[in-house]
Amino acid sequence: MSQLTENPTTSLKVSKMAENLIGSEIIKLAGEIKQKISQGEEIFNYTIGDFNPELFPIPTELKELIIQAYQDNHTNYPAANGIEELRNAVSKLIADRLELNYSPNEVLIAGGSRPLIYAAYQAIVDPGDTVLFPVPSWNNNHYSHLSHAKAVMIETSPENNFMPTTEELAVYIPQAQFLALCSPLNPTGTVFQKEQLLSILDLVEKENEIRQLKGEKPLYVLYDQIYWMLTLGDTEHYNPVSLKPSLRNYVIFIDGMSKAFAATGVRVGWAFGPEKLIGKMKSILGHVGAWAPKAEQVAVANYLNDEKAVSSYLTQIKSEVHDRLDRFYKGFQALKSKGYRVDAIPPQAAIYLTVKLDLIGQTTAEGKVLSKTEDVTDFVLNKAGLAIVPFYAFGADKGSVWYRLSVGTAKVADIETMFQRLAAHLSELS
Repeated sequence: MSQLTENPTTSLKVSKMAENLIGSEIIKLAGEIKQKISQGEEIFNYTIGDFNPELFPIPTELKELIIQAYQDNHTNYPAANGIEELRNAVSKLIADRLELNYSPNEVLIAGGSRPLIYAAYQAIVDPGDTVLFPVPSWNNNHYSHLSHAKAVMIETSPENNFMPTTEELAVYIPQAQFLALCSPLNPTGTVFQKEQLLSILDLVEKENEIRQLKGEKPLYVLYDQIYWMLTLGDTEHYNPVSLKPSLRNYVIFIDGMSKAFAATGVRVGWAFGPEKLIGKMKSILGHVGAWAPKAEQVAVANYLNDEKAVSSYLTQIKSEVHDRLDRFYKGFQALKSKGYRVDAIPPQAAIYLTVKLDLIGQTTAEGKVLSKTEDVTDFVLNKAGLAIVPFYAFGADKGSVWYRLSVGTAKVADIETMFQRLAAHLSELS
């Protein structure tokens, strides 16, 4: 037998990037949960930033428009930057709702927001460049790795709702080429306050004034605002260009349908920013082929132009999301008032609640000491059936006692039952 066929996998060599790419902690946890459910266990699975379509269906009008677009045979290649009708609709949407003026040529459509984030990294970041971002945050560590960049992660604090501050970022700004920000933030559901964001933008503006004089590559800002239409109560959404128009040429916005319209599987996202950068991102995604399906683009264009339908759906989904977040928040506060070592940050936006499980060091009824975060995660999963994601899955310190709870799959009828089970098992700890 040829030696080539004896142990083919042990001799295979791949790129250093692929070899060292870290798998998703969320997907790993999801696999464990799926196995438990398949064995008949009742699991309250609040890990995935997605929606149960039975609880949160996409807008009826959008569904009908998608079906109609397929019946009208919109099944060929779309334009590389997105069909003109959709880019026009997005341009109008952000003008009407954000008072931001971006022409259709400054809008790029793709198959969800992920390819757009990847394209922004590829269009700006050279190998060895520094990417600066706060943690916890979603996937910037992985995008930095894919781009062969140096990732500088800023550990944020609960006192600031896990949003970065000027003081935390200032020392790293001069060495960075790319600043990745997100508001409302995944995984926390918290937002930038106006003065907080403006102070950071002042840093970026001053840095770019210096670089312009030196003829150096500017510092660009990636602003992921995919959840901005899901702000709750009196929470306000702020963006860099409205607050600091001088930075318009240095900001790329990431946005799309997936969250505000429960349309994660529809795969229509958009970016907007300076035309040159958008053009480079278009070229990158053209080679990747990461287009949104044409029928979905046609449907979304028609749907976004129906302002009454859009407003009605947003009112409905925000009410449904807020109700769930409020129930979970009050539930954790009730446990806290009884002396259990748990807490939560009041919900502000998105579909997430930031939860604290400060159980490290406690002992279970079986005599097992919960010595690390993984032990706590396993304890609430195996005992109470509560599945939530530790912040270290989003780049935070391994010892963090904070978690993301997602309500997109939460049944209202299950919430009280979950808290009863959680309280019963928390009471066993000593």
